[in-house]
This record gives sequence, C-alpha cells and structure tokens, in this order.
Amino acid sequence: MWTQIDAHISQVTGEKFTSQQQRSVGGGCINQGYAISNGEITYFVKINQASQAAMFEAEALGLKEMLATASIRVPNPLSWGVAENSSYIVLEWLELGNGNSNSSLRDAPRWEEMGRKLAAMHKASSSEGFGWKINNTIGSTPQINTWTADWTEFYIKHRLGYQFQLARRRGGNFPSSEKLLAAIPELLTNHQVQPSLVHGDLWGGNAGCTTSGEPVIFDPATYFGDREVDIAMTELFGGFPAAFYKGYNEVFPLNPGYEQRKTLYNLYHILNHFNLFGGGYASQANRMIDEILR
Repeated sequence: MWTQIDAHISQVTGEKFTSQQQRSVGGGCINQGYAISNGEITYFVKINQASQAAMFEAEALGLKEMLATASIRVPNPLSWGVAENSSYIVLEWLELGNGNSNSSLRDAPRWEEMGRKLAAMHKASSSEGFGWKINNTIGSTPQINTWTADWTEFYIKHRLGYQFQLARRRGGNFPSSEKLLAAIPELLTNHQVQPSLVHGDLWGGNAGCTTSGEPVIFDPATYFGDREVDIAMTELFGGFPAAFYKGYNEVFPLNPGYEQRKTLYNLYHILNHFNLFGGGYASQANRMIDEILR
C-alpha cells in the first residue's frame, strides 16, 4: 500500500518520494492517521476502507475550495485514491502547537485572527444557491448537497429531514420531529441568507494553530450554506473563547436573531451524533427540539 501511495505522491509533486517511516498519529474516530516521512518531507495520510474513496475525494475538493478563497489556512491536499484494500488521502503536514489543537489557540490574538479569517472565508459565495457540486460526509454519514435556491427548503430537506430519516431507521424516537420541520419556515422568516462557503463541521477538534502561530482549520464537511451553521457549531462541545467571536464580528457581523437560530442549526450535529454513536444523543436532540418549539 505504502509503495503505491509513495508513487502517487511522486507523480503529483514531480519529485521522487519514498517513505522511510510511517508513524501512527491521531486520525479522528473515523480514519486511521499516519505521518509518513522520507527523512526530509513529512505528509499526513488518512486511511480507511477502499469503499470510502469518495469520502476522501470530497474532502480534498472541499479543502481546495477553501484554499481558493485565500483566507484561513487549511492543509493542502496532495493526492487521494485507492491502494490495495484501502482508500487514502495525503495532506500537507501542519505542525500544531502545544501537542493538541485547542491549547495552542489559548491566547486571545490568535483566536481573534481565526475569527477574522473565518469571516473572510464566509464571504465566498455561490451563484448556484445552497449546496455543493457533490455530496460529501459529516463524520461517516452521507451529507446531501443538492443545489437548492432556498435555504429554508435546503435545511429542511437535506439537513434535518435527512437526519431524522436516518435516525428513525436506527430506532430513534423523536415525537415532535414533524412539528419542528413544519415550523422551520416561520423560525427562519425574515432571516435573509446569502450562500456562504462553510467548513460544515467546525468544532474545537477541527481547529488549531501551527507552531508558527497561524490559525488553521481542517477535516471539513464543505458546502455553501448559512454561515451561522459554522458559528453555531463552535459553541458545541466546549465552545470557542470570546475573542474568536470578537474577531469574526469585526469582519462580518452576525445577523440579529442568531441566538435563537443556533440551537436549530446545532440540532443537525446532535442528530448526526445519534446516527453515528447512539446513546444519549437522542434525548439531547429531543430536549433541543422542545427548546426550539417553546
């Protein structure tokens, strides 16, 4: 497998690459991660089953879309494909500070810079509406990105509605799900949304800072949507410091009513966590639904 991956790297870069070391590193809960090196250059490689090749292709294309905005730093994807019985993606190696993604961003100036740069990325828009050129994944769950002119329709059908369908198949019980879906047009009334390029899975584990002090985000679930979906998710699972939101609002102030909409947007991720992991996420989702409908 590694010989094939080395050959693909060599083909893409135009320089012979032969990995002398493949060191296991964190790759998240979905993939296996490796740092591979020839003694001079290091790359980050994520590995999964061969059937997941489309997932890595979508990740690579999403990163390229984000890179094209020349805003916030993301790892550059070099190559992706299938080697023997595995799919893979090769990414630029970015050395994160202090051993983990969040601790290196502890100081306010770096958090403010991350907020400003994310806001700059969110200013990238699409004339095709909401969605993206291909479907991708949120974790390992399919994420449907069919182009849709109306944000409310897109969010009902391709975000919450789809997650509820998957959750029912898994045995989840959400008594007020249909009532919630019917209420979304009113919940989003008067909220004027322009398509923004969003990361799509922006929690603390997918943000960090390089050893040189540059904020970086990674592991995206890219599409064009309401930029508030990214900001809302930064408040899940521990949240980002106040400096991040200060920096963001300096460049692209949030619209009135965000505080009421963020629970609606974060429900998507809690439903997805139920579909991925089960457990107590169903009861958390039901509490969120009750809060939204209150």
